[in-house]
Amino acid sequence: MTSTTATPASAIGDTSEVELLIGGMTCASCAARVEKKLNRMDGVSATVNFATEKAKVSYPEASRSPT
Repeated sequence: MTSTTATPASAIGDTSEVELLIGGMTCASCAARVEKKLNRMDGVSATVNFATEKAKVSYPEASRSPT
């Protein structure tokens, strides 16, 4: 499976969202596996759609130190 693009969808508060195009998924089980792995990451919430070959991922923004 390969990620071909990442398009920022929104930024809400301390959370960002991105939509990823995922190629190479051959079955719904592949989509479920990718979704499960993403959702195991701290603060990440993801849904993967096998039919559209896309994943929507919400994640916490990285903390930024003042410059």
